[in-house]
Amino acid sequence: MTPETERTSAPRIRLRIHFSGAEMIGPGKAELLERIGRTGSIAAAGREMGMSYKRAWMLIETLNGMFHAPVVESTRGGPGGGGAVLTATGQQVLGLYRQIEAQAAGSAAVALTEMQALLRDIPDGK
Repeated sequence: MTPETERTSAPRIRLRIHFSGAEMIGPGKAELLERIGRTGSIAAAGREMGMSYKRAWMLIETLNGMFHAPVVESTRGGPGGGGAVLTATGQQVLGLYRQIEAQAAGSAAVALTEMQALLRDIPDGK
């Protein structure tokens, strides 16, 4: 996205929810969950995001440890191939995160528009 495009696009909120210590969920983990749900693979989801397999696994292990039940279940590769699925808890966590995100954006829409109007004009993207 170019600076000119960023300035003319609507402001957006990137929400990160901190529970305690290192326990949090934000846009990256939510996107990873969505992609796992779509691809059926932690590796494929990570690749789509430009993320290493190890990093994707670490994030899923963190998420699985945060909630009372795992958010992703995986099966090892082999002759039949491996895979990963969002559990019912994972679907609920992702849905609630997206709901909170939408509510925050809706509540802040007027203030964001007012704040955007206060931005300095930068001619020719300079």
